[in-house]
Amino acid sequence: MKRRRFLTISSATGLGLAPGASLAHPLHIKTPPLFDISLAEWSLHRTLRGGTMTNLDFPKVSKETFGIHAVEYVNQFFKDKARDKAYLDELKTRCDDLGVQSLLIMVDGEGHLGHSDQKELQKTIDNHKKWVEAAKHLGCHSIRVNAHGHGDSDEEKAANTVKGLRRLSQFAADHDINVIVENHGGLSSNGEWLAGVLSKVGLDNCGSLPDFGNFVIDRKAGKSYDRYQGIKDLMPFAKGVSAKSHDFDDDGNEVHTDYVKALKIVLDAGYRGHVGVEYEGGKLSEEEGIKATKKLLEKVRTQLASAYS
Repeated sequence: MKRRRFLTISSATGLGLAPGASLAHPLHIKTPPLFDISLAEWSLHRTLRGGTMTNLDFPKVSKETFGIHAVEYVNQFFKDKARDKAYLDELKTRCDDLGVQSLLIMVDGEGHLGHSDQKELQKTIDNHKKWVEAAKHLGCHSIRVNAHGHGDSDEEKAANTVKGLRRLSQFAADHDINVIVENHGGLSSNGEWLAGVLSKVGLDNCGSLPDFGNFVIDRKAGKSYDRYQGIKDLMPFAKGVSAKSHDFDDDGNEVHTDYVKALKIVLDAGYRGHVGVEYEGGKLSEEEGIKATKKLLEKVRTQLASAYS
């Protein structure tokens, strides 16, 4: 047997191919993207509030209008349905039929997880439990909560927030659900403060949802935290990422956030999960803004692919 023929057969056998199979065309192994793209329901809050679509429609709109197959719910749009099994079953069935993945529920309006009054804190924790259970029912990995603390000092606010997050996270752990905190105003928009809180909670299922645009600590006082430093502070705890967008220039770049710089921080932290489109602007329609944000994420993902392959 000639040497070339022998090597071809040996190589094919080593790859699990039948003798005689050709290696003229190399095996094509699809490289997964650096991150997947999801859609935050808040991007459609005006449409939802206008009544032209409902929360049950959200998975279909996400897939068929935007080509996005993973969704992040906002509890405001099904506030009274957390314990409605029939409703949750219907929502889950729609997602399953469409091939849409439910990632998380953003929870608002259920009290302060850093409350200084223990009775009020327990009430808040109890209010969140139903959303933990709903998230589990839908197949989500997390609920997103707000946590910026009560107290007379930043240290006291941190200590109270640690207590609340730890107790809720312990409950959520029994349901295999994460409790993740977004930088969402007040001290939670101070990346260093929130990272310190999460570190002191010390539970694997208590993490962060870094948002590119929510680093205003006190709007009236004009006090903000550097967004890139904030993303860097929170990424070690991240179980999701929110790509907030408002306005775009003529080249399709977000004018407030350098997406290349922000996503490099995300990727340098080793994160390879979903990055959520969260359009909150007013110049473009919600549909146009979502599409512009998705397009920008895809452009930057392609631009950075070689550096992180």
